[in-house]
Amino acid sequence: MPVPAALSRCVLPILGPQEISSLQPQLADVIEYRKSGISLNWIIGCPLDCGYCVRHLFDNFGMKAPKRLMSDEDAVQRLTGHPWFRPHQTPIQLLNRATDPMLPQVKPHVFNVLQQLDDRGLTNHVLIITRWRVTPEDCAALNSFTHLRLTVLVTHSNIQDVRIEPVDSTIAATSLRTLYQHAQRYRTILYWRPIVPGLNDTEAHLQQAHHLSRHAHATVFTGLFYKNEIAAYYKAHGLAAPYRDTARRKIMPEVAEDRILQHFGTTDPTAPYGTLFRKTSCGVAFAHGEADYNGHIGVPELCDICPDTQVALCRSARTTPDAAEVETRARALGATGPIDITERAIIVEGLDERPRNYLQQLFAYQCNDRAKPHLYRQHGRAPLGWPAQNGTPAP
Repeated sequence: MPVPAALSRCVLPILGPQEISSLQPQLADVIEYRKSGISLNWIIGCPLDCGYCVRHLFDNFGMKAPKRLMSDEDAVQRLTGHPWFRPHQTPIQLLNRATDPMLPQVKPHVFNVLQQLDDRGLTNHVLIITRWRVTPEDCAALNSFTHLRLTVLVTHSNIQDVRIEPVDSTIAATSLRTLYQHAQRYRTILYWRPIVPGLNDTEAHLQQAHHLSRHAHATVFTGLFYKNEIAAYYKAHGLAAPYRDTARRKIMPEVAEDRILQHFGTTDPTAPYGTLFRKTSCGVAFAHGEADYNGHIGVPELCDICPDTQVALCRSARTTPDAAEVETRARALGATGPIDITERAIIVEGLDERPRNYLQQLFAYQCNDRAKPHLYRQHGRAPLGWPAQNGTPAP
């Protein structure tokens, strides 16, 4: 169906060449390859002011009015023409970096891009992450796409301090229920994040998240990206530092995870924690009845909370990639040093996160940097909050 008339009246302005040249190069580049897929970010600027937003990392937190870097048509062409994009295989994320895709002035452009992708007959996973209002009319538009495997992830934190979370979390909770109630062709996920000890991990918070999880096809939980830029924002606004140090990866202390797992535990041995997942792609795959496209099944302790049916599905789909093909692909991307394939992951050197993510989804097999190993039971998270005995390299 076409974009509803009520949604099609707003056309965001496009930044001029001078304005674009003043942006950080990473922000001006509309394509980024992330862990959950290739990310298309042709609109930047957001008024929601979440204190932990990754916009801090791109030095555009003060940009409140959304604007486009290019037309919707050019954005689709840039995405589908990217050398790392593979029709029907590469997972796609829309606007997960510098705005909320369901803002009133943004969502007509999101629906337009979705329509263009769907018109091409593409069956790729498409992930949309929002914390804003979703209406039944929006759900009708989302249900109208006949080819794309669409997932809407609703970010819900329930942090009460308005200096950190100025957006009332009841907005996201209502959107989640609306999406779940009207879901036909798309799936919806409770994206419970960021979980920060002392802010939103009381028994009441856990109970509410558990209740909300009944209105989603899966629930994914994760911690805080506490980087230097976000730490500076906390300090400038007189906010107490949630951790003593910043970190390159998200922080999810062991004690916090244990409390979450205890709260979500069930008496069903085949689904010990219901539909709770540690990783985004795991929740997305489960919601669509597919194997995880990131190959997390190679990390057994990561998958120990998954339903038995999902573990079996992921195991049946898992194949060890051909060493010669891995070598060829990795060298073409600039890999240096030896390349190993273990039972857990492809191990490379000399590649940053983006080409590693590309290889990971090309082979549906974890791909790690030898210099930055994923430590046992930390699941690729920061070491803060993990006892030394659990911070050893995986066996």
